[in-house]
Parts: sequence; C-alpha cells; structure tokens
Amino acid sequence: MAKLIEFETERLRLRQWLPNDREPFAALNADPKVMEFFPAPLDRIASDAMADRCQALIAESGWGFWAAETKKTTQFIGFVGLHVPIAELPFSPCVEVGWRLALQYWYKGFATEAARGALRVGFELLSLPEIVSFAAVQNAKSRAVMERLGMLEAATTFEHPTMPVGSALRQHCLYRLSREHWRAHAASAKASAKGARLNFRR
Repeated sequence: MAKLIEFETERLRLRQWLPNDREPFAALNADPKVMEFFPAPLDRIASDAMADRCQALIAESGWGFWAAETKKTTQFIGFVGLHVPIAELPFSPCVEVGWRLALQYWYKGFATEAARGALRVGFELLSLPEIVSFAAVQNAKSRAVMERLGMLEAATTFEHPTMPVGSALRQHCLYRLSREHWRAHAASAKASAKGARLNFRR
C-alpha cells in the first residue's frame, strides 16, 4: 500500500474518504446546480461507486481526489485533488486538478484554496512536470478557479469523449500549468497558501 498523503490548508483538511462522507456526497451529486455541467446528476448507487473509486485510488497511489472537510466544523464539503483521467483525451497521459463542492460552500474560496494545496503536492512531492484542468466551455465558475490558480488556457478547445455527441457540454476548454511556471510564481503561491502543511502517514 502506498504512503498516504493528506494535507491541510488554512481552513480545510484534505483526507482519505470515510463512510460518513457517502451521504453528503450523494446529496451534492444529486443537486442539479452542482451537476449543471455534467451529463446528469448521480443517483445514490452511482455516487457511492464514485466515492469508492476515489478511496481506492488514494489507497493505491497515496493521492487522488481527496475528501475535503472544514477544519472548524469537520463538515464534509466535497472533493478536491489530483486524478489521472480514464478517458483518452487529446493531451493524454496527464494528471488533472479537479474539484466538486456542495452548493452551500461555493463563493468562499474553498476550491481555489484546496486546489493550491493539491498543486503543491503534485509539483513538490510527486514532481509532476505538468498539471492540467478542463471543463465545459460554458463553465465560467470552474474556469475562474483555473485562472486564479495561474493556469494558462490552451489556444484550442477539444471534444470530451464521454459527453454525448451533439451535447452543448461536449466542447471543453483546457488549462495547463507546468512545474517551471508554477515555480516561477512559487513565492506568491506559498503566500496565498500560508498556514498549509503536508502530512504523511501509512
């Protein structure tokens, strides 16, 4: 079993999944607003299966889409982390940074805060050469997070193969961040993530 990577930011704890996460995760996956830019909301079976996959991948490699909770309340708010996409994308192989939070935790800066910590893991601990992120072209909120992370938008869009042909959501934008570019902005990135620390345990 790989060494488990968990970390904290100023307000959040990113950790392995727990059984009690399944119910609030199912609630956010059933929310049409949260799932606006995905093919459809998930039922409880599909949501639990996704949580199981996230947990298994973290157990296997030590990192992945971590469960996110607030340090103040220990309330599960969604997931943020790093992932190797299963779908064959035009820029595969790659590692993406992604997030999905319950609606009541939007507009608080949580996604950006946690994703900055995930980028630190990816570049400092895993020594990844590049991390990408992508979303439906219409998903302005996620694109804004990518831009706040310092990611650079690719010149062209692409069709996501898991989206139905003809769907308005099939066209995706791609954002990229190289380790060199991230290092060039390390001072400001670390200042933004002040108070973060990386924890390890088996």
